[in-house]
Amino acid sequence: MRKLAFIGLGQMGLPMARNLCRAGFAVQAYDHNPAAGAELAALGAALAPTAAAALEGVQAVISMLPDNQAVHSLYLGTDGILPLLPAGSLILECSTIAPQLARQIAQAAQARGVTMLDAPVSGGVAGAAAATLSFMVGGDAASLARAAPLLAAMGRHTFHAGPHGAGQTAKLCNNHLLAILMAGTAEALALGVANGLQADVLSQIMSQSSGRNWVLEGYNPWPGVMPQAPAARGYSGGFASALMLKDLRLAAQLEQPSPTPLGSAAMALYQMHCQTGAGKLDFSSVLQRFAQAAGNTDVN
Repeated sequence: MRKLAFIGLGQMGLPMARNLCRAGFAVQAYDHNPAAGAELAALGAALAPTAAAALEGVQAVISMLPDNQAVHSLYLGTDGILPLLPAGSLILECSTIAPQLARQIAQAAQARGVTMLDAPVSGGVAGAAAATLSFMVGGDAASLARAAPLLAAMGRHTFHAGPHGAGQTAKLCNNHLLAILMAGTAEALALGVANGLQADVLSQIMSQSSGRNWVLEGYNPWPGVMPQAPAARGYSGGFASALMLKDLRLAAQLEQPSPTPLGSAAMALYQMHCQTGAGKLDFSSVLQRFAQAAGNTDVN
């Protein structure tokens, strides 16, 4: 499987495809934005004018798209690519979508002799760039073993979550928790600053105390505390708040309901945040809702 198609060259897809090129895979890439693949071309990737054209001669397809609609259209739509894939091909669907859709695609693929794994990722843009992503995979173990070289070129950890759809369920549970952690961390930081503390000092204290969490230690939402975090560059270049809201909604729609009062509160918060026009900003920008409500208008 040295030749593959990569569909979707957004903030996550582009660095993932770049790492595949660097690992020696022959990548044929497509994105609806023709300019997105210019950097890949310099690494030897072939840029296709359509998703269908990217399939020529490939043994595997990797897709990284923003939502259910885009993924459904790519594989199962009127001009979907699934009928164009030869038997024996492998699909790695790395987008975050509903588990039901992942199972639907897997079933349709199986009927054509094509293997599909849902393999959403965690690690953000930085992890995609550094090839340190974590993959949560749904599907059978034999197919996962077959996909291992592709996953290793893009990430550091691979977890077999279970059958088709399980990877998506795991990702939605992860992002459900991440949104809650971000909201709680932002709320605590804004509370401390409003009462005279410095955000960096409070962050250091909490990082070495019982409130420590991944957000505090690697993705601090207060501007200036972490130079590598999106908060230090105007909340640009990260995981969009609108995408976090999408994932929270998908988590709320999982088939087997379970009480999620904290997730519901986080979803309402991100919905309000996106309604202010912040949907394209990194999800850590939700700090603005707390800081500005406390009278701190310097957080932007």
